[in-house]
Amino acid sequence: MPEITPGTVLVTGAASGLGAAVAAAVSEVGGRPLALDRVPVEGMPHEVVDLADTRAAEQAVRRLVDGAGGTLDAVVTAAGTDMCGALVDVDGDDWDRVVMVNLLGTAAVVRACLPYLITSGGKVVTVASTLGHRVCADATAYCASKFGIVGFTRALQAETKGRVGVTLLTPGGMSTAFFDDRAEQYKPGPDAKLNRPEDVAASVVFALRQPAGCELKELVVASAWESSWP
Repeated sequence: MPEITPGTVLVTGAASGLGAAVAAAVSEVGGRPLALDRVPVEGMPHEVVDLADTRAAEQAVRRLVDGAGGTLDAVVTAAGTDMCGALVDVDGDDWDRVVMVNLLGTAAVVRACLPYLITSGGKVVTVASTLGHRVCADATAYCASKFGIVGFTRALQAETKGRVGVTLLTPGGMSTAFFDDRAEQYKPGPDAKLNRPEDVAASVVFALRQPAGCELKELVVASAWESSWP
């Protein structure tokens, strides 16, 4: 049977980390990535937007998709941020921003993409975390946002059943710049074994290339030595 290409895929957080790996993987198999990020993304159509501004994010999605021909086959919400620390110590605005980017930004982007995806019979891949299923101290904002992604995605699956394919991706720790700005106590140790984002991106592309009517509802992709799963 001929290989299924992902088509036109909007990727958030496409300037770095998992988002950049997904955009590259989509392109490698004949798809066309579109990018949303806080910084310009060279080499592909993109819009610069802060996902914490949810209405601006929705408008950016429409500009990007309409400017690229008005057709969309999938969205992958890889953008994310974190602010570690005890709840009483983290600045309120910083705490709120984690939830706004990770959860509300995801919902806003998916909301804006849905009319296109319903037309194309497309796919959604949301990015949760192992900390969307279990908790740890000093991560209240991140856990709240990623637990929210899990609930949002499962409800979206029920809402769009038979019209849009929806996959919940739960990645473990990855070798990206995500940990760079943290205090040392919140960084992976020198012996930590983390997945390459390129390998996680391959699982995203696998989900996007499933035939109509066949969906990967949930994927957990982690290092064999992942300490936060199960």
